[in-house]
Formats: sequence, C-alpha cells, structure tokens
Amino acid sequence: MKKLSLHISPCPNDTFAFDAIINRRLAHDFDLSVEYHDIEELNEGVLRGEPDISKISYAVYPLVADRYRLLDSGSALGRGNGQLLVRRKGETGKIRTVASPGKNTTANALLMRYFPEVEEVQQMLFSEIAAAVERGEADAGVLIHEGRFVYERRNLSLVADLGKLWENETNLPLPLGAIIVKRELGEEIISKFDKLLAESVRYAFAHPLASREFVKQHAQELEDDVIEKHISLFVNDYTISLGEEGRAAVERLLQ
Repeated sequence: MKKLSLHISPCPNDTFAFDAIINRRLAHDFDLSVEYHDIEELNEGVLRGEPDISKISYAVYPLVADRYRLLDSGSALGRGNGQLLVRRKGETGKIRTVASPGKNTTANALLMRYFPEVEEVQQMLFSEIAAAVERGEADAGVLIHEGRFVYERRNLSLVADLGKLWENETNLPLPLGAIIVKRELGEEIISKFDKLLAESVRYAFAHPLASREFVKQHAQELEDDVIEKHISLFVNDYTISLGEEGRAAVERLLQ
C-alpha cells in the first residue's frame, strides 16, 4: 500500500486515540507519514488538499466535503466539553476584541454565533491565547484543548461556556473536531481506516496507560490530572462511532 499522510493535533485526545495505530499496538498494513499541527494549521492543510487523512474542525468540513469524506470514528464530540470565553479578572466593560484559535475553527463559529457584537477577532495559536488576554492584547479569548482546564491558575475569569450555550439551544452534544479522508482513496481504504481507528480508540480505553508516554511527548500541559481530564472530556463513545445523535448534532452545526 502506498504511503498515506496523516495529520493530527498534538493534543492528548488525538494522541490517545491514534496511539495504537501510530505505535502499531494494533496490526495493520497502512504506511503512515504522521505530522502534528495546531488545529487551524490542520484546517488550512485540508483546504489546500494536502493530507490524505486529517483531523479538522467540524466548522470547516463543508468547504472540503467535495474532496474529503467524514469518518464515523475519531470525532471529538460530546456534552460539557465546549470552548470557554474568558477575560481578565475584575474586567467588566464591553468586550470589543476577542482572541480566537482560528477563523475556520468550531470555536470561532460559536463565538460568532453567540457573540455577534464582537467588533474584532484576533486569530492566534490556541496555546498563546490565555497569556495574550492576561497581557491585555485582547479583551477576551476563546480557550480550547488543555487551556480550558488551567485558565483559573491565571488572572482570568469565565465569561461564557460556548458549549453550554450550544447545548441549551439545541439539546444536542457539541461537535468539535472530526477525522476526514480523501475521497479519491476509495471506499475500501476509507472503510478499512475507519474501522481501524474505532478499534484504536477501544484499545486506548482498554489500556489507558499504554499511550501515556506518547501523549506526554506532545502535550502542552504535562500534569497527569490535566491530561486525564482532557482525554475523558474529548474521547468518548462518540469517538468510536457518531451514532444517530452524533450525526444529528453534526448536521445541526453544519446548517
């Protein structure tokens, strides 16, 4: 089989889910060239049609659906896992500028959905947002990944949980990220990889410590409790299969 390029994020949910594939804890015949990128870099990569298989923000999928197919497995989707809008503690004025983790991210889509009055959105690397808000470079910021677990250690306070706003509006879980595969690879390869990824997630659940060293090699926050919270929040039954409710949530978001 020809070499396939796989692009995922370095975040614990992705490395946990893909560990058994990348480190061949499961037998398979895929020859994968793996790269790790920030979520907006992943989105931009699929917009250029570069990777064969990639993690993306759900919000960008309509722009690439003609070239890529959405997998049933691999999604970051659930309840209580939404992005957090934060600002400096003690600030009470109008929020005019917001730091966002990328214009094509689901986080940015929800920010625009629930805070359309924001005058300026500054796009930056997700791991730099909390510090930028602390320094006063933006009135507020949208935190994703590990940042949502550690913001209280900083001089920051919660403005809104965008995921809760979504759940209150729709009564559906929030679709954050997905795995997509180039349609040109054909049904056989796409289906085979979909099943392998579902099995990789099952393996990760059954052997939760097997991937820990691999996860820590790539994580932004290295504390075990932060890593465990991250994984438990973003990797769940929907990651094995979207199911009827998961597909309904994706359809609602993409409307």
